[in-house]
Amino acid sequence: MRLARIATCLATLLTLIGVASAEDKQPNVIVFIGDDISWNDFGCYGNEAARTPRIDSLAANGLRFTDAYLTASSCSPSRSSIVTGRYPHNNGKASELHLPIAGHLAWFPSLLREAGYYTALVGKHHMSVDSGKDKHKPFDLVDGGRGPGNRGGHATWVKTVEERPQDKPFFFWFAAYDAHRGWDSDKDWDAKYGEMHDPKNVVVPPFLVDNAETRRDLASYYNEVTRYDYYIGQVVDKLRAEGELDNTLIFVLADNGRPFPRAKTRLHDSGMKTALVAHWPAGIKGKEVKCDSLVSVIDLAPTILAAANVEKAKSMQGVDLSPLFAKPTSIVRNFAFSEHNWHDYEAHGRSVRSNEYLYIRNHRKQQMWQGPADSVRSPSHVSLLKRKASGKLSAAQADVFLAPRQAEELYLKSDFNQLNNLAGDSKHATEKARLAKLMDQWMDETGDSVPDDISKDSFHRETGKALKGLKYRGTSPGEDRGATKINKPGPR
Repeated sequence: MRLARIATCLATLLTLIGVASAEDKQPNVIVFIGDDISWNDFGCYGNEAARTPRIDSLAANGLRFTDAYLTASSCSPSRSSIVTGRYPHNNGKASELHLPIAGHLAWFPSLLREAGYYTALVGKHHMSVDSGKDKHKPFDLVDGGRGPGNRGGHATWVKTVEERPQDKPFFFWFAAYDAHRGWDSDKDWDAKYGEMHDPKNVVVPPFLVDNAETRRDLASYYNEVTRYDYYIGQVVDKLRAEGELDNTLIFVLADNGRPFPRAKTRLHDSGMKTALVAHWPAGIKGKEVKCDSLVSVIDLAPTILAAANVEKAKSMQGVDLSPLFAKPTSIVRNFAFSEHNWHDYEAHGRSVRSNEYLYIRNHRKQQMWQGPADSVRSPSHVSLLKRKASGKLSAAQADVFLAPRQAEELYLKSDFNQLNNLAGDSKHATEKARLAKLMDQWMDETGDSVPDDISKDSFHRETGKALKGLKYRGTSPGEDRGATKINKPGPR
């Protein structure tokens, strides 16, 4: 009997040790990041035309953020900001498209790798480091993710899961080229994705012309979104089959808004708001949970590191979102700041969002805010140009070509498309002044600036054609103030 009691106690002890080990196990992490996808182009965010059943399923069994914002509506500045947990101007030259991150700054995948994670980036990279000075190696594997019949960056996502080391937790940055212009999914379409989208069923926003050309353009864009969704589903199925899904923290988002007029590169929601879905059965309790708390994508780095029990770098300016996993009504920040710098065209814009308002300040108000060059060359933009020539643009459509613009814009969050600028409305003067003061404080504390020799246009604003032989690069924002050495986050 004594031996039996000892055996029973030993079994209980081993069980408790096993439970503790399971609870202490570091989670796997995957960041799925789309390329040029607006926040409301997933089914779970209300778009009934774009098919995203696998993302919708993750949201239905996880956490769906309704008030998540990027720091830049521009590909590489946005991705660089996410990977460092810093504002674009605090990353150095990386605040502008195609330029590198300051070499002394930590990337969160580097910290995960140093803590024992196997790390891989598969698909679109678009991040670089200044002069090769990076002392860290962020990824064990870097793969373009293309394969026969699939140029979308996700052809080897499942292969990466299968071939990973089995003795380590993993972090995967799975980055699709969907839905960047070129629409190669139309050329590479496979029946396994379902039917191609019918132009008759797309949702045409009020700032575009509702005609056959625009609808075909949007349908091709929807095809890219659906292909992105399909490959997310393939990875989820593989994780489930291997018994790893419950212990994998998944985030789904995009780097900026869709590549259409009045979206990508805009500080308005159509460019800067992002869908953000989190799925982690072991760490997020409840199903179909909606989180209305204000969050920024610079918060992902500290959140992922906290989940992995890895100390965040002192350079990171974001906040840990994990309190929202347990209590989605928690408040982790009161303000979200964003910026727009050079992306094909001279630009300097800043914005701050509170729970009720969006405030925008434009330091290049004399110029149109028509969107990037690939959008300017699009059928949707050409349709707007034709409508403009006939003098029949609506107020929403005319905003694409407005010049000069107002130096300040103020919108209620209830103004879905941000078409009613309240900056001159005395009823909202107090709130405008408050947000303007916060903007000044943020710019000062984070070392932001408006350089005199800011980068100039390198494409024609109406045709989208490259301007040859120009030296267009100038001083990047914050460069003259040493912003890469400043870690203060400003108001949060």
